[in-house]
Amino acid sequence: MNDQPLAAILRPLSLDDFIGQEHLVGPGMPLRQLYDSSSIFSMVFWGPPGVGKTTLAKILAHRLGAHLVELSAVSAGKADIALAVKQSTPLQKTVIFLDEIHRFNKAQQDFLLPHVEQGTITLIGATTENPSFEIISPLLSRLRVFVLKELEPTHIAKIVDRAVAHLRRVSPGLKIAPAAKNWLVELSNGDARQAITMIDNAFHLYGRLDKVSLTNALQNRFLRFDKQGDEHYNTISAFIKSMRAGQPDATVYYLARMIEAGEDPLFIARRMVVFASEDIGLAQPTALVVANAVFQACQQIGYPECQENLAHGAVYLALCKKDRSAYDAYFAALDDVKKLGNLPIPLEVRNAPTKLMKQLGYGKGYQAYSDKSFLPEKLNKKTYLRK
Repeated sequence: MNDQPLAAILRPLSLDDFIGQEHLVGPGMPLRQLYDSSSIFSMVFWGPPGVGKTTLAKILAHRLGAHLVELSAVSAGKADIALAVKQSTPLQKTVIFLDEIHRFNKAQQDFLLPHVEQGTITLIGATTENPSFEIISPLLSRLRVFVLKELEPTHIAKIVDRAVAHLRRVSPGLKIAPAAKNWLVELSNGDARQAITMIDNAFHLYGRLDKVSLTNALQNRFLRFDKQGDEHYNTISAFIKSMRAGQPDATVYYLARMIEAGEDPLFIARRMVVFASEDIGLAQPTALVVANAVFQACQQIGYPECQENLAHGAVYLALCKKDRSAYDAYFAALDDVKKLGNLPIPLEVRNAPTKLMKQLGYGKGYQAYSDKSFLPEKLNKKTYLRK
C-alpha cells in the first residue's frame, strides 16, 4: 500500500476534481479563469488550515507546466529563494509556493520583492494570518490576495466519501456509518486535512471507521496536530466563541492553552481588538479601548508578564454585553455598495468648494439635523442599523 499520507494521495491534480471555494474556482471565477487560460500571476492565499491553499497552488502550477518550488517559511530562507531564482529559465516558468509566508521576516520579504516585481519568479504565498498585518506593503501590492473560506459540511462530506472510496480498494467491505460520518464532519470544523487524517489514522490503527475508532485515533497524543496548524486555528476559534457566549471560564481555559503552546501574544490581542467591535460594539464602546490597551501592553512588555494583560482583557470582553448591530449594519451597507455601485449622492450633502458647484445645487438645502434621508435616492428608505 502507498506509504504516503492519505491527504497527499487524495490531493486533486485538476480543478475539476477540487472541492469547495466555489467563489474562486466556479464558472467565471478568477482562479477558474486562470486555469482555463493556462496563465498565472503572483498571489497569496489567505484562509484557515485544510481548505485547499497548497492544492490550488499545485493545480495552477501543474496546469501551466511550470517548475514548482515548494518551500515553508518556517525553515526556508534567502538562500532557498536565491537557488530557485538561479534555476529559473525563460523556457519554463518558475513558481515558488511559500507556505506560511507570514513567517518570513521583513528582510526576507524584501529579498523576494525584486524577483516578483521583475517576473523572474511567480510567487504563491499561503497564510492563515491577515496579509495586511504580516506581509510588507511593497510586496503585498504586487500580490493578488484570494481569501479562502472554511469548507462547508457538504464539502467535507464529499471529501470523506472520496477518502472512504479510496480505502475501499484495499478493504472492499469498508464502510462509515452515517452517525460516525456526521460526527467526523462536525469535528473537522471545515478542515479537509483534519478529516482525512482522522480517517487515515483510524483505518491504519483499527481497520474500521466507526465513531469509537475515530475517537480513539483522535485521543492518541502523538496524532494531535501541530500547534501552529490545526490546533492553532481550532483553539483561537474556541477562545473567540467562548467570549461571544459570555463564558469567562472557557475563555481563560483556551487562552491558557494558547499561551502555554507559545502562541504569539499579538495574534491573540489582535483578535480581541476585532472582537471588541464585531461582537460587543455599541453595547459597551469602552471594550475597544480595553482591547487596544491589551494589544499595546503585549507590544510593550511581551511574555511572561503580558499573559496577565491578556487574561484581564479576555475576561472583560467575555463578561461584556454583546451587540453586533454596527457590524451587521456595515456589512449590509457594503453588500448594497457591491451590488449597486456608486449611486448618485444627494446634492444637499455633496461638497461645494467652488462657485460652479454651488450653482449646480451642491450643498443646497443642507440641514445638519434633518430627518430627511441622506442616502442615495434608490436607498432612501433603507435601514441598516437595527437596534
